[in-house]
Amino acid sequence: MSYKAFIIVLFFWITGILAAIMGYAKERGKLEKLVLKVVSIADYDEKNVAILVDSQEKYSHTVRILKNKEPETFTSLFQNELEEVKASRKTLKESDTEEARQTNFTGYKTAILNALEKTINTTKETL
Repeated sequence: MSYKAFIIVLFFWITGILAAIMGYAKERGKLEKLVLKVVSIADYDEKNVAILVDSQEKYSHTVRILKNKEPETFTSLFQNELEEVKASRKTLKESDTEEARQTNFTGYKTAILNALEKTINTTKETL
């Protein structure tokens, strides 16, 4: 391999690594913003439920992007964590009493936060 060919291969290899790092950082930044948004809510009401649903949708979109970039790393998060969040949301929807709604709201919030934290940690470990 000539020196020029080696430099070209090295350039594309480094460019690919930098693109992957920047891609993970961008997605991790989105997830970190969601954590701040979700942590700031406490009590059950329709506005806060809407915030959690929006956060779930954004998490789902972001983890899908990560899964498509690195299937071996993020498929289990996409399947397991997202399913847990969906199950928590369903439990909240099926709540009959105000007390059950508050308890299940807290569970839904916790499930989202757990999924976000696991995904953020995985992006850090992947680099």
